Amino acid sequence: MMKSRKVWLGVIACLMLFVMAACGGNDSATEEGKKKITFWHAMGGGPGQAIDEMVADFNAQSDTVEVEAVYQGSYEELLNQLRAVGGSTEAPSLVQVYEVGTKYMSDSGFITPMQEFVDEDGFDVSQLEENILGYYELDGELYSMPFNTSNAIMFYNKDMFKEAGLDPENPPRTFDEVKEAAQTLTDQTDANGFAILIYGWFFEQLLANQGAHYLDQDNGRGGEPVEALINGEAGQNIFNWLNEMDEAGTLGNFGRQWDDIRAAFRAGQVAMYLDSTAATRDNVNDSPFEVGTAFLPHVDGEEANGVIVGGGSLWITNQVSDEEQQAAWEFVKYTADSEVQAKWAAATGYFPITPAAYEVEELAAVYEEFPQFTTAVEQLQNTQLTPATQGALMNVFPEARNIIENAIEELYEQNDPDASLNKAKELIDEALNH
Repeated sequence: MMKSRKVWLGVIACLMLFVMAACGGNDSATEEGKKKITFWHAMGGGPGQAIDEMVADFNAQSDTVEVEAVYQGSYEELLNQLRAVGGSTEAPSLVQVYEVGTKYMSDSGFITPMQEFVDEDGFDVSQLEENILGYYELDGELYSMPFNTSNAIMFYNKDMFKEAGLDPENPPRTFDEVKEAAQTLTDQTDANGFAILIYGWFFEQLLANQGAHYLDQDNGRGGEPVEALINGEAGQNIFNWLNEMDEAGTLGNFGRQWDDIRAAFRAGQVAMYLDSTAATRDNVNDSPFEVGTAFLPHVDGEEANGVIVGGGSLWITNQVSDEEQQAAWEFVKYTADSEVQAKWAAATGYFPITPAAYEVEELAAVYEEFPQFTTAVEQLQNTQLTPATQGALMNVFPEARNIIENAIEELYEQNDPDASLNKAKELIDEALNH
C-alpha cells in the first residue's frame, strides 16, 4: 500500500511539474533564458524569406533575445489586425507598418516612440539616409525606425525600345516625352505603350515630384490638416496626362493588383510602367528581355523635386513589458546595421537606410551586376527634402488612397479629369473632418 502511495505521489509530482512547465510556456523568456519578442510583418514571397533569414541570423548571434517573425498578410491586413489588438496584451512587441500608417501609429497611444530608445542608448541617427529619416521624423522626433524603403521608378522594355526605333539608353524623362514614346511603342509593337498601377501612392509621388503638397498645414506636418490640395495645378497635370494617353489608346489599364501589372510587363504586354523599386530584382530576373529603369517622369519645363520614400518602418509597442521593449530595440538596432542592410537590399531590391551599406561588398557586387538597382538610389539622393517630398501626414491616408484610386477608375471611364479630381478632393476633405 505504501509503495503504491509513493508511486502515485511520484505521478502527481510529475504532473505538477508538467503543468508548471506548460504554464511557463506563456512567459516571454525562452528555454535558453533569452527574452522572446514577437515581430509582426507584411512581407510575403522573396522579402518574407529575407526577413526569416535576418531573424535567424539575429537569433543565432544574440545571447539575450529571441525574435519570432509572424507574417500578417498585406500592409492593410496587418494594420487592421493591429487595430484589433492595440491596447491589449495580445499586441506584438514589434510591428512593421507601411509609411502612410505613420500618423495613425504616432497618435495611437500604444507605441513607445523610437526616440526614447535612441536617446537612452546614444544611437547615432546621423548614420541613416537623411531623405529617409525625414519621412519618419515628426517635429524632430523619430517615432519608428525605417526598415524596408523604396521609391517609385519607371521600368521599360529595352528590346521594345529598339524595335520601335527608340534609344534604349535614353528613356523618357518628362510627361510629354512619355506620351510621345508611348504612342511610338503602341504603334510599332504589340504592347501598350505605358501603364500605371491604379494605386494612390503613384499619384502622391507624381504630386511630390512637382513640389506640390497633398494637404494644407504644410502637408499635415505643421498641424492637423483639414483640406486636401490635390485638385490644384499639379494634380490636374497628372490627371490630364493620364487622360490624354487613355484617349489616345496608348495607356494600358491593368487594375489595382501589383502582380497583374508586373505580369503584364514581363509578358511583353506593356512597354513602360511605374512600379516600386522593390520589384527590381524580380523584373530583371523574370523578364525574357533586357529591363531598363528610369527616374519618375516630371512635368515639362520644370525641374524634378524628387520622390517620397515608400515601404515601411518598425514600431515598438508599449503593450509589452519594459524588458520586452528593450529586447525589441536590440533587434531594431540590428536591422539598421550597414552589413544587415546591405544583405537585405541585395536580396529584395529595397534600398538601404544607411549610406554605409553601399560600400559593403555583397551589395556593391549586386549593383555592379545589375545597374538597374542604382536608379532608385540616385533618385533618392537627388531628392530635395521639403514637406512635399517628406510626404503628407493624416490619419485617414488609407481612405484617401482609395478615393484617389476610385477617381482614376472614373477617369478611365471617360469622366472629365477636373470633375473626377474635384470630387476626390471633396471626399478626402469629408474624411479629414469627420
